[in-house]
Amino acid sequence: MSPALFSVFMDGLSQALTKTGVGCSINGTMANHLAYADDMVLLAPSVAAMRDLLAECGKYASRHNMKYNPDKSEFMVMEAANMPLAVPPLVLDGVQLRRVYEVKYLGHILLSSLKDHRDVERQRRAIAVRANMLARRFAKCSDDVKRQLFLSFCTCVYTVELWSDYTCAAVGDMRVQYNNAWRALFRLPRWCSASAMFAKGRAPGWAALLRARSAAARRAIYASSNTLLSAMREWNGSPLHERWRTYHKPSCHHGVGATRLVNIKF
Repeated sequence: MSPALFSVFMDGLSQALTKTGVGCSINGTMANHLAYADDMVLLAPSVAAMRDLLAECGKYASRHNMKYNPDKSEFMVMEAANMPLAVPPLVLDGVQLRRVYEVKYLGHILLSSLKDHRDVERQRRAIAVRANMLARRFAKCSDDVKRQLFLSFCTCVYTVELWSDYTCAAVGDMRVQYNNAWRALFRLPRWCSASAMFAKGRAPGWAALLRARSAAARRAIYASSNTLLSAMREWNGSPLHERWRTYHKPSCHHGVGATRLVNIKF
């Protein structure tokens, strides 16, 4: 019952934040907070707006005998051309928040520069660890078993469909690691053709995996009635949509944006 009861408990805060009318615009839709379990993110276009949202959080906590976790609450300023050199302090429930330039939200690494190279590196390391483990423990298994292990453990590249701003070098290293994971599992030489080994093994290559994951995410967004996802669906010029379109042709396009974000832990 705990997740359901917590959602009911936090619904009042969500409604209070929405009623402020303060937040960022996503293709014409106002968004000022995201909540998942006990992890909430506030979004605001300015320091003054963020202070209004934090004040609303403080009032709600006072009314409902709730405490925020100051050790896990922090703020990040997204980089922009007109970003001030100094940012005034932000206070939540009497505690000054510390500024960070990198935050891990629901497993995905966000940078103040809005670039994805740190999250790409996170996934590259994760695939390397899983591939080495599989190659060591299942060396004597049949090819069919190894193939299924690879599909289960090495193609689940978490949030790969959300990468929109990265360099060709970063994703190139990721592609090499993905190919080497298959080679390590099947004990193939480094010089063997990647396209040939995946075709023979009936497994998706890196480009095919990107297309499949982005297509699945697009289908989910188009099938959802969520307000924010509907705004994303209509924003065809967003960096994410532009990146998805490039998966069908070579490109190194970069997308940028600006907003302010606060991550609050309860």
